[in-house]
Amino acid sequence: MNALLPARRLRVAIIGGGFSGAAVAWHLARAHRPERLSISVIEPRPALGGGLAYSSEEPSHRVNVPAVRMSMAPDDPQHFARWLAGSGEIESDTDALWQNGDIYPRRRVFGRYVAEHLAPHLASGAVRHVEGNATGVIRDGDGPGWNVQTSAGPVSADIMILAATHPQPGIPNALESLTEAPGFIANPYAASALAAIGPQASVLIVGSGLTSADMVAELDRRGHRGRILALSRRGLRSRGHPDVRGEPFGDFASAPATSALGLLRNIRATLAVAREANVNWQSVFDQLRLQGPVLWAALAPPERARLVRQLRVFWDVHRFRIAPQVASVLDRRQSAGTFDTIAARLVASNDEGDSLAVSFQRRGQTRIETARFDAVINTTGPAHGQSLQLNPALRSLAGAGLVRTDRYGLGIETNLDSRAVGRDGKAAASLFVAGPLARGTFGELMGLPEVARHAQAVAGEIAKLLEASLPAEAVGANTAHSPVGR
Repeated sequence: MNALLPARRLRVAIIGGGFSGAAVAWHLARAHRPERLSISVIEPRPALGGGLAYSSEEPSHRVNVPAVRMSMAPDDPQHFARWLAGSGEIESDTDALWQNGDIYPRRRVFGRYVAEHLAPHLASGAVRHVEGNATGVIRDGDGPGWNVQTSAGPVSADIMILAATHPQPGIPNALESLTEAPGFIANPYAASALAAIGPQASVLIVGSGLTSADMVAELDRRGHRGRILALSRRGLRSRGHPDVRGEPFGDFASAPATSALGLLRNIRATLAVAREANVNWQSVFDQLRLQGPVLWAALAPPERARLVRQLRVFWDVHRFRIAPQVASVLDRRQSAGTFDTIAARLVASNDEGDSLAVSFQRRGQTRIETARFDAVINTTGPAHGQSLQLNPALRSLAGAGLVRTDRYGLGIETNLDSRAVGRDGKAAASLFVAGPLARGTFGELMGLPEVARHAQAVAGEIAKLLEASLPAEAVGANTAHSPVGR
């Protein structure tokens, strides 16, 4: 290891300053003295910590889990809840408090929480915000270092961490003819994306998951009262939270299933036991989420691929629940007849000038229907499988053979230490992946608790490199106060 890194101040560059990148930076900065570690976070947004998920200024966009289950410190589950109690945010947003006592603040509030905890490290110089886009990454000669080209200037580093934001939703082939139409919204989270949609406009939302639900809630808050149709292959709407939260229920890890079918059978059997015991299904899925890494590790690659291909959509709608405030809007609109969800596949589309014509075939039917809408919103979910093509920095690494897409199309392949695996099947010692892009290796890595734990683990791996570069007498002094490896 000493041959890998110089015995001097270690330079870490993190591409992406959303929650994943900010959390890694925070763990590193609070664990190591600035004279031993410099951290550059490359992020185009003016503040670190928000990213795509937690930068929205839209009041109806809320976190989708109770605040007591959100924390950037995995060893301190109440970290966010304590901050929130003293932030003044709940007093100014009384709708955040749900009737069962759970709190679902606006998403930007969580982004503010992360930013405030990074602020002291930015002030001390331990963390530097490079406010720009990473446009390319190359090796620094024959050594272990890296050079990152950014729109704000070059950044040199000994260690690279890829924590890039979620890519934009992929546009279905059937909608490509609408890409230039004024009523087509390709990126639903762009600033004021929905502002031009009139109150009586007819709206098609392609997709029926969390983002789709956000769009309905935002349109409703903006005064929209027209017809909204959500269309997806399965027509499955994201589920909600129970009135009373319970403890995780079941045991899937003691004898983990070795096939996708076996796992499905175990889930169904546990759900049946839960019903008999008057335990809600959410508690079963909470246990699945906690034990997810063990379950994923027990599956051979072909079974993992089968799980992603056949069961992922069902997992997503039960796992990624919507805030009750959002669910209540969907329920109200559905009862009023102004919102519906159907299972169908897109066939074709056409910009007719005064409307957007979309043809689709309902599930189980042969007839193709054509309906006309004033607006079409694309919420098909991040195109993770195209990350290496869509992100210029990742594309440059892929072109050099230093990273490759995982075999499940979920992101970037890594080893169990979160190091990126290259075209030759070898992991680069100083190139890490943090956050959802590593989920092909770790399975469940989309929810905030899992991402927080992964950020801490990546910081721990970097701490090992730092210790290896220190003189022997300094290692004990450096790690004695470090929470990262414990």
